[in-house]
Parts: sequence; structure tokens; C-alpha cells
Amino acid sequence: MPFSIIAGHERIIGILRRTLAAKRTAHAYLFDGPEGCGKRTTALALVEAVFCNGTDGCGNCPSCRKVAALQHPDLHLLEPDGAFIKIDQVRALQRELSLRPFEAPCKVCIIDDADRFHPAAGNALLKTLEEPPGNALLILLSANPDGVLQTIRSRCQAVHFTALAEETVATTLVARGIETETARLAASLAAGSLGKALELCSVETLGGRSEQIEQLFSLSLQEIGQLFAFSERLSADKEEVQTLLDLLTAFLRDVLIVQAGSDHVVNLDLLELTRREAARQPATRVMASIGHIAAARQALQRNVNTRLALDTLLMRLVA
Repeated sequence: MPFSIIAGHERIIGILRRTLAAKRTAHAYLFDGPEGCGKRTTALALVEAVFCNGTDGCGNCPSCRKVAALQHPDLHLLEPDGAFIKIDQVRALQRELSLRPFEAPCKVCIIDDADRFHPAAGNALLKTLEEPPGNALLILLSANPDGVLQTIRSRCQAVHFTALAEETVATTLVARGIETETARLAASLAAGSLGKALELCSVETLGGRSEQIEQLFSLSLQEIGQLFAFSERLSADKEEVQTLLDLLTAFLRDVLIVQAGSDHVVNLDLLELTRREAARQPATRVMASIGHIAAARQALQRNVNTRLALDTLLMRLVA
């Protein structure tokens, strides 16, 4: 894909274009930023540029099409096997990088969730990061740069991605054929993540959030069995839990806005529910709930057991 189709990261694209033109591309990059903001898309665009003509991908040649389909023989992907990226995975990658490229000028590896290296695996990768064989290029991706081993961070050129502007996300969604109102609502709830906005555009997610929020606020410690059953149902899908936390945070923010005397909320279609909770819950409790959700999100990022994190959160929210 050409750099031109990437939305909202003009400064980063400009830097990458200039380094390619000057033939001064780093041997290892760390792309860090929020989930779904475009790190992986930009990494693939950089790979296409390197493999295609050295300045930008055309998007049409066999090389570009193979990269876009993740089927290029000189493009390797590394991601956690379970909770961590393991040392056997790193050794297998090193063997691959030691071989001559099949078609491209060099070999490239995109490493997803670079904050999840097992320490032994991270240490095994250090030599490769310092001196990649055959001018190989490594692009590490992480939504949690503080979790990336310092020894790895120090050997990569950091490229920091920020959350996309809400208008950029909405415009991109509309360009992809999503109805304007749905795009606006999804962009408002997605906190600058195009990937998250695309997930939210499904009828099941947006249409079902009212029922989920109603169910949550109907829970109580007096009927702990119902609370645990709700937690068990949600915890089966960690991504669903993260989505619920995002939706709930946005909803509680709307509650605070209504309590402040305004109706300029994100969840305009849930205004009556928002007003009900604004009248029922004091602002101090709402703010404490937002803090509990943030703590649960951090726990999940540290790979705490999903069911345990959700049980704890729900008990705090309804206490």
C-alpha cells in the first residue's frame, strides 16, 4: 500500500519518505502508540516501499500485492506464542534472516507486541538488532512501550504514533462505506483508534451496548452469583472485555457531562439511560468507577487473568 493511503500520520510518513530517499533507513524501528492507530499499516507500507522501488510502494506490482497479503517470502512476522515471544521463536527468526533474500533487496521482520518478549528471548534478539544479517530490517510494534525491554528499546529508532483525530477516524470510516451517523458514533467511542472504530461499527457492538450497560448496573453484591455469571460470560473473549471497558468509560464520561448540566454527550442515543445514571450516582462514585476501569485495563495489559480482573472490577463497580 502506498504511504498516501495512511490517514493521520503525515509527520511520520514524511520522516520515513525522507529516510528512504536518502537511503538512511534504520536497521531496527520501534513503532509505539495506541492499539489500532496505524502502526502495523505503516510498517507494511514501509516494507512495500523497500521491496518495491525504494521510495514508496506502488500497491499494484507482485511484490506489493504479496506484502499486502502477508505472503511475501522475504517478509516474516513474529508475535507472542501464548503469553510471550519465546526464545525458540527468536532463534527460528535468526535462522531465517541469515539466509539470502528470495526476491527482495533484503529480509524484513515485523514483530508484534514487542513488549511481550520473554527476557531470555529478548536478550537473544539483541545481537540481531545491533547487526541484522544481510541488511535485514526489523520493525517492532507495541502499544505499551514502557513494557519493552530497555535493552531492546535502546537498539531501535523510536517512532511514536499518537491517537488519530476523531474527525480523521470518522472520515476514513465513511470513505470505507460506513454510514455517516454510525461512523461518527464509532469514531467518538474509539479514542483515536481506527481499528477499534471498525470493530465498533458492527451492529452487534453498538446496538448491544445499551443492554450490556443496563445489565451491569443491575448487578449487586447481594446476588453475587449473577455477577460472577456475567463476568464468566464476558471473560471468554478478552477483546470483548476491552471493548466493554472502553464503552463503559465513554458512558461514565457522558454521565459526568450530564451532571455538569450539558447534553453534549458521545452516546447521544443513550441519553435517557445516561440521565438516569446521572441522577442515581453521585459524581464522586462515577469518577471512582472510571478509576477502577482504568486499573482493570492496566491489569489486563499485564496479562492478569481476565476472569479475575473482571470479577474484581464488577465487585468494585457495584459495591
